[in-house]
Amino acid sequence: MDALEKYIRCELNIKNSRFLSELFPCESQAQAREIIKSQKKKYADATHVVHAFITGSSAEILGMSDDGEPSGTAGRPALDVLKGRSCTNTMLTVTRWFGGTLLGTGGLVKAYSGSARLAIETADKENAFAPLTEKLPFSFLTGYQLHRLIKIRLEGYRIWNLTEEFGSEIKVSGLIQADQKADLIGEILDISNGKITVE
Repeated sequence: MDALEKYIRCELNIKNSRFLSELFPCESQAQAREIIKSQKKKYADATHVVHAFITGSSAEILGMSDDGEPSGTAGRPALDVLKGRSCTNTMLTVTRWFGGTLLGTGGLVKAYSGSARLAIETADKENAFAPLTEKLPFSFLTGYQLHRLIKIRLEGYRIWNLTEEFGSEIKVSGLIQADQKADLIGEILDISNGKITVE
């Protein structure tokens, strides 16, 4: 199963209505709620901000909303497209600005499923999906003299959310692919002659 790893944006115009599709990496229901809250605030001038999401290691957590469109014409078609891609940790929002022409229920289903399909196709073209992997947190402190060398070595690992805090020493932290953590610990111990401990 694949998980979304980067943000995607695309747009459709149907009978003067603008449909903006956005895909976000999303790892929990709480994160999905935050994204939708932020989208509604960002697009306060939009007519509808429809969403659908799938999260969980076996895509077991699903959610959707028609956001005022007729029941079953927006959130459900969008979610069905996500389910058809066999993905998880993916949130889709489709923001609509009404263009003055009613699309009817069939037209709405077509518009929202088409918007979702375009977003998925764009994500696939841009290699935005990757096989779902277990991630483990790591952190360590390093002096400035070893920082550059360690940074180069980190490029050989699958790492997410890498952050560096500069003080008298540099605190490096992030998430690493679970089966690579032991190698990272060993390599950093080796580089630092046992002086740096990875938590």
